[in-house]
Amino acid sequence: MKTIIYTDKAPAPIGPYNQAVLSGNTLYTSGQIALNPATMELVVDNIESETKQVMENLKAVLEAAGMTFENVVKTTIFIMNMNDFGSINTVYGSYFNEKTAPARETVQVACLPKNVNVEISMIAVL
Repeated sequence: MKTIIYTDKAPAPIGPYNQAVLSGNTLYTSGQIALNPATMELVVDNIESETKQVMENLKAVLEAAGMTFENVVKTTIFIMNMNDFGSINTVYGSYFNEKTAPARETVQVACLPKNVNVEISMIAVL
């Protein structure tokens, strides 16, 4: 059985998918990009502000499912340029307790939706 998670505090899906799906005690989020949920405009002033918007979108989805970043057990980060890794990692890391941070992989890709620089998805457990 699955429960669809939706919040207007994160960008509405722009395709045939949901913000997140809860199956049992496990939450699977869709990848988030730096869309401002209020305007659906991209926040791409710089890599730090772009990453912060992605993380705020994920925070809203987690909260809609009754969770926090402490519940996150796995993340996947897709980036356009590995040279941005340090800046992305600094912002990303500010949302987690380093001692309980989730497992993660970071992958450089050829292109992301709307030509953004970073997309992040998460798996969280109650």
